[in-house]
Amino acid sequence: MAGSGSRRVTGADVAREAGVSRATVSYVLNDTPRQKIPEATRQRVREAAARLGYAPSAAARSLRTGRSDLVLGLLPDWPIENVLGRLVQQLTNAFAEHQLTFLVHSSARPARPLREIWKALTPAAVLALDEFPESEAGAMRAAGIEVVMAVHGSEQGRRRPPLVAEEPIGAAQARYLVDSHRRLGYAYPDLTRLGVLARPRLDGVRRVCAELGLPEPDVRVISFEADGAVEAVKAWRAADPPVTGVCAFNDDLAMSVLVALRSLGLRAPEDLAVIGVDDAPGAALTQPPLTTIVRDTDAIAHGLARRVVDSLDRRTVPVHPLQDPLRVQVRVSA
Repeated sequence: MAGSGSRRVTGADVAREAGVSRATVSYVLNDTPRQKIPEATRQRVREAAARLGYAPSAAARSLRTGRSDLVLGLLPDWPIENVLGRLVQQLTNAFAEHQLTFLVHSSARPARPLREIWKALTPAAVLALDEFPESEAGAMRAAGIEVVMAVHGSEQGRRRPPLVAEEPIGAAQARYLVDSHRRLGYAYPDLTRLGVLARPRLDGVRRVCAELGLPEPDVRVISFEADGAVEAVKAWRAADPPVTGVCAFNDDLAMSVLVALRSLGLRAPEDLAVIGVDDAPGAALTQPPLTTIVRDTDAIAHGLARRVVDSLDRRTVPVHPLQDPLRVQVRVSA
């Protein structure tokens, strides 16, 4: 069999197997428009390609289309948990709908330097979740990478609005609590690298409190450890006036607050209401089950893919953040 050795199967091999010209193989496998090729011939070519295990060369495809089909996704050094993993999978699917391959690189040490990665891959576009230096972005563009986008922040040194806004999440949490709670707390993560997400979420809580004439939220930095929130809960309860509702950066911190409440002999929501973000798999299993903000990450993924594709196709791309549908998954904790 032609594909069983170490030599790469080529379009010429497929042409010989199918008994057609190389041009016909190219037209069929690339689905070239306005080519009058009988359906029986098309089927014969596809079957021959499948038998031989033919995979089109990425380099050849780049020469034909004038650009790579790779989109390089840059993950910052964040914990890769349920929501981020789900977003990566949904981005992979969304780009595939546009015949683009989403390839992810994490900056968590000791990863190879970013410049080595994009130079080796020469992607059509780079989609970074966090900000990165403008010097790096400039070098990418100079090398022919057409689209460089930072999802959650500006390229360092340049003011660019985020593609996905985090502030509405905090605002949604606060609005859910303020009908019953006149003093809010905020559970802020102790990982500084999450600040690009945490700061705007906290700003959303602050904005709602200011609009309603409520006190500034009582912000407590909490670790992700099981007992990390005990001192914060004590401080919220001892405040004057006491905090009765807490917005947590995400479900992990919210669950840490719930654990702290139980260890102190307190209950949610009677002693302290708690609302999280992300609807993590364990959120419904906590005691009590956690109320949380749910994002439509599939809509976010498709929106990001569309902006990258529109930029590659030289279409006008909006400057405002993507519409991010939010809903409150109401359970017992708040």
